[in-house]
Amino acid sequence: MVDTSRGFTLERMLDATPQSIWDAWTDPDRAAQWWHPQGLTTPRDSVHIDAKVGGRYRYTMVDETSGDEFPTGGVYREVRPVEKLVFTWGEPDADPDDTPLVTVTIADLGGLTRLQFDLRGEDGMSGDESFYDGWDQALDALAEHLGQTAVHG
Repeated sequence: MVDTSRGFTLERMLDATPQSIWDAWTDPDRAAQWWHPQGLTTPRDSVHIDAKVGGRYRYTMVDETSGDEFPTGGVYREVRPVEKLVFTWGEPDADPDDTPLVTVTIADLGGLTRLQFDLRGEDGMSGDESFYDGWDQALDALAEHLGQTAVHG
């Protein structure tokens, strides 16, 4: 079982609609454009998303320099359209009960939308060149995909 006392939270304030943020997380064409940290890409043909409770997703990040591949995936635990996604995150075929759990919350603040990303099961902090930095960079790529610079919360 994953140690949920370990983890971190990232937040962005985005000048985008909750629907456009939701679509970026759940539409394979859009997810492929941002679902990776700096120096990696996500080929569209590697992205499969079945955003429903019990549904699976998978994608492969590719290092632009070395060509190394990083397959990633998990299972959706909670899906509340335009508000909340909860999913496991790790190796695509790993036991979902033994992988970190991600909660993405989207809140319309009337002008801006707050995106909160919470990962439980792995420690992370700024400068770790691992989980925290990877997701921090991916959320910046999401903001760029949405046509803006994100304001870190």
